[in-house]
Amino acid sequence: MPDFDTADVRRYYDRNTDGFVAHGEGGAAGALHRAVWGPGVDDAAGAVHYVEDRLAARLRETRAGEREAHVVDLGCGVGGSLCHLAARLPVRGTGLTLSPVQVRHAERRIREAGLSERVRCVEADYCEPPPDLPPADLAYAIESLVHGPDPARFFAACARIVRPGGLLAICDDFLRPADSPAAGRTVARFRRGWHLNTLLHPCELRALAERAGFEHLSTEDLTPHLRLGRPRDRVAALFVALCGWLPLDRTRFGHLVGGTALQTCLAKGWMGYDLALFRRTAPAEAPAAPGHGTDNPPGGPSA
Repeated sequence: MPDFDTADVRRYYDRNTDGFVAHGEGGAAGALHRAVWGPGVDDAAGAVHYVEDRLAARLRETRAGEREAHVVDLGCGVGGSLCHLAARLPVRGTGLTLSPVQVRHAERRIREAGLSERVRCVEADYCEPPPDLPPADLAYAIESLVHGPDPARFFAACARIVRPGGLLAICDDFLRPADSPAAGRTVARFRRGWHLNTLLHPCELRALAERAGFEHLSTEDLTPHLRLGRPRDRVAALFVALCGWLPLDRTRFGHLVGGTALQTCLAKGWMGYDLALFRRTAPAEAPAAPGHGTDNPPGGPSA
């Protein structure tokens, strides 16, 4: 059983989305994920949309001269990523999110961007996609796989969503080899604070994808391009340290506990931030039995 069910994750985002949009690093642009200061990025706007711009470049390469592509955002937040892509490419976009609060934010953002005819956001579980969802030429999950109840179910759903020859991109936090008690405790705080169920090693991700009928194309470690220890991160860490005697990871401040733990994991090399790209090839195998989609292999940090 996952530590956090669908209702838990929905409540987490219903409770925190307004704050993420108002105060998050990319909230004004509708990006609830981290900024990546990769090669060629010289401003905050470019950093916030670095991952989307990489996906747009790949889609241009693979879809040049073909029909309008369909893009699916698996955990779309408030629709900022889809709006960014649709403003730059002739695509149709569908976003899936558990949170009705995020749907309302996304609908307003899509309408204000003048993209209502090409982009939509619906309340749905990406493990149980809507039956009327058209096949995707590109599906992507940015910082959303970690919330899923079972990675095998996630990939089984992706195999139904992505057309043969289509692309699947996953950008998220992944475990690195670590067996110290401190690593285990810190990863556990990250999981509890951010309501995470699925933390994988990169090799597990590739094995699950291949089992579901996806060919691994590339994995890029984006960790060196994150800006850790910003002033706001240091303030959050100080708050967590001073109030550590409180059960903060079970309150509205849980995201601060989780974020502080993540900063430690990234800085110490216990976790990395990767962008993995796959191509849909063969039909998927039958989904793994419950419990086979483990998210903490032997020897890895236990939560």
